[in-house]
Amino acid sequence: MQQGKTVRGRNVVVVGTQWGDEGKGKVVDWLTDHAQGVVRFQGGHNAGHTLVIKGVKTALQLIPSGIMRDGVACYIGNGVVVDPTHLLSEIERLEKVGLDVRSRLFISESCPLILPFHVEVDKAREALRETSGAGKIGTTGKGIGPAYEDKVARRALRVQDLKHPKRFAAKLRELLELHNFALRGYLKGEALEFQPIFDQAMKMAEVLRPMMADVGYLIHQAHQKGANILFEGAQGTLLDIDHGTYPYVTSSNCVAGNAAAGSGVGPGLLHYILGITKAYTTRVGSGPFPTELDINAEGTVGHHLSTIGQERGTVTGRARRCGWLDAAALKRSIIINGISGLCITKLDVLDGLKEIKVCTGYRLNGQTVDILPLDADDIVACEPIYDTFPGWEGSTFGITQWDRLPMNARRYLERVQEFIGAPIDMVSTGPDREHTILLRHPYLG
Repeated sequence: MQQGKTVRGRNVVVVGTQWGDEGKGKVVDWLTDHAQGVVRFQGGHNAGHTLVIKGVKTALQLIPSGIMRDGVACYIGNGVVVDPTHLLSEIERLEKVGLDVRSRLFISESCPLILPFHVEVDKAREALRETSGAGKIGTTGKGIGPAYEDKVARRALRVQDLKHPKRFAAKLRELLELHNFALRGYLKGEALEFQPIFDQAMKMAEVLRPMMADVGYLIHQAHQKGANILFEGAQGTLLDIDHGTYPYVTSSNCVAGNAAAGSGVGPGLLHYILGITKAYTTRVGSGPFPTELDINAEGTVGHHLSTIGQERGTVTGRARRCGWLDAAALKRSIIINGISGLCITKLDVLDGLKEIKVCTGYRLNGQTVDILPLDADDIVACEPIYDTFPGWEGSTFGITQWDRLPMNARRYLERVQEFIGAPIDMVSTGPDREHTILLRHPYLG
């Protein structure tokens, strides 16, 4: 018997290809014009996405960027660690500006919870590293790492535990005793009390219960019905716990492959991988950075990138370190993620520079290396090898057509594309939705 053709959705994964802060939030928001669902699949509220819509700036940390589009479903997958206090605060903040959040937000019952003792442990560890001379990792102090540790150790309290007060209380007592032991003894901090944490969690449980869901199955059902899904990565590939500049990394897998594991769907549902890359490079926190420039000296390129690019962390407010585009590091990111196409962001920040450099490899121990090494000590020892390009006159800000870019800007992008071996499908020329040059649409191309 002949059956009609099943129409299923097309799915896109958006990942950062550098050390985060590449402008993923704006691109995700732009793409949700063609998506019916947006998924966060890793990280926590240490990942800030800034969106500018009709000149109004909104910073999101945990809730998927699709919340800014009416009717788009937003999923927080099992790979995300959730601080319920922050989540409810973010929901309330968005509702105050008139957004419908609770009816469109679905939180995986398998998400590990971030609780107050995770935050205290995180901060105390960073303080100890600094005083001991070991050097700070540069965490945001949000409790992300300790929460992931509990997950891997199979002792985490999860969203689903909020539905069972007796079970929650028993697990909380055991977990709190463990972390208080570390806080009092090794970290020289103050112990936390059980009752305030439990009471607050039970209050939040009643509010969160209607949003708890089997997220993986919901995404599967939406895909089967023809919905386009967008998987929104946080941080960047070079901060990945396995593939980044370890130990100066985040506590989760930021790469595209984790979109499947972190949301509960199979990898066959990841149809197009969009890598987001700044036209230069930035990094927040500690760790090696081969192309880093001085951002403090006025009149220098580093100062130009920092000030014109308004390079401050969305979550921390810390000044971002800035440098030339590291295309050799970008090549590794493209391999790890299986990038289908790139979106180059913040091209307009390079406007007015007399010359522009791109790192195409390194000199390491007397040899030439054409891709970022894996060992952090090797990265520190790398001396970047640069190609130099003439800059351009005039502004690229807000341009929406490729042929309207200055010729030197086009040559710069074409050379980067040739070197990295991946197509540039989009170029962002400003923070607003409309400031985008489209060469190939991830959903339509």
